[in-house]
Amino acid sequence: MTTSKRIRIFTAEDVANHKSAGSCWVVLRGKVYDVTSFIPDHPGGEDFILKNAGTNVEIVMKDKDLHDHSDAAYDMLEEYVIGRLGTEATTVSDDWEATDDFKPEDTDSAEDFAKTQFLDLRQPLLWQVWKANFSKSYYLKQVHQPRHLKHSARLFGPDVLEMFTRTVWYVVPMVWLPIAVNLYVRSMLQFAMPLPSFWDNPVYPVSKLSSLTLGMFINTLPFFFLGNFIWTLLEYGMHRFLFHIDELLPDRPVFLTLHFLLHGIHHYMPMDRLRLVMPPVLFALLQAPFTRLAYILFPTPVANGIISGSFTFYVLYDCMHYALHHTMLPAYMREMKKYHLAHHYKNFELGFGVTSKIWDCVFNTVLPV
Repeated sequence: MTTSKRIRIFTAEDVANHKSAGSCWVVLRGKVYDVTSFIPDHPGGEDFILKNAGTNVEIVMKDKDLHDHSDAAYDMLEEYVIGRLGTEATTVSDDWEATDDFKPEDTDSAEDFAKTQFLDLRQPLLWQVWKANFSKSYYLKQVHQPRHLKHSARLFGPDVLEMFTRTVWYVVPMVWLPIAVNLYVRSMLQFAMPLPSFWDNPVYPVSKLSSLTLGMFINTLPFFFLGNFIWTLLEYGMHRFLFHIDELLPDRPVFLTLHFLLHGIHHYMPMDRLRLVMPPVLFALLQAPFTRLAYILFPTPVANGIISGSFTFYVLYDCMHYALHHTMLPAYMREMKKYHLAHHYKNFELGFGVTSKIWDCVFNTVLPV
């Protein structure tokens, strides 16, 4: 077995979880072996294997005082190989500190792939994740170790698919702010008169601009602010419980691929300028159930005001997210930049707030910086 072969790759934690008579794995010279079926036939007895289950047995097997192993024993062991142990090298570190001029070094793509056998940055990434042979544990360890390229990494082979995954930051306000304004005006008008639905006549509010009053604006404003507040909770909740659903993620290629598409690619390539804001198609899918719920829970004028406020704060969030990675910032945002980059380079299991630390404080997930 050579290190260049795309074999199943495990972490030490994977192996340590298999230390019983029902599932017994060991490591030797970087290879992982499932010796469960061999336990009853082991010449040194079952207890000897189970005592060392889930560990690296190289020293034990070489120790003639404990149990002498012949060359034939090593040859026999090859029948039980199931994969290899992945690299333990890490980039994320508890002692990482952000600086105002933080600029990571570019990754050597060939060297990185030879070392980790994870993803080849020279090739489209999504298909590699789909057909990969690494365990979930190894995937999560590697996808949270940032890599950096001068250009934007490629997700798909075909250009027609690739273009939907790359988004310049100003597309977000161009797409969603007009929709937010339209919904706000609709809310103002709907407090005074019936309106056709957005899908029946999306530009209808334009014909009624002359009839708007200060009173209508004030009627909608509290619901707009409520939408701002709701977005901050959604921002935290989706980041923590959807994008970082790591522990509950099934160990299957389809789920690893979905995780990679939703958020894994951002942690894997955190400084990729074209993947720092959400593609409009993806946000359209994510917002649909929440806006539908708003229309179920509230009267239409109220729902439109809330959704308008949420969309406006979403635009602020995505633009700020881009700025935290790539822009010189005023004092408050410099502090948030250090906080957010620490989420990437120090501890990805804490620090889920992007626009503020409010909900991290409430739910005890503040990341010390």
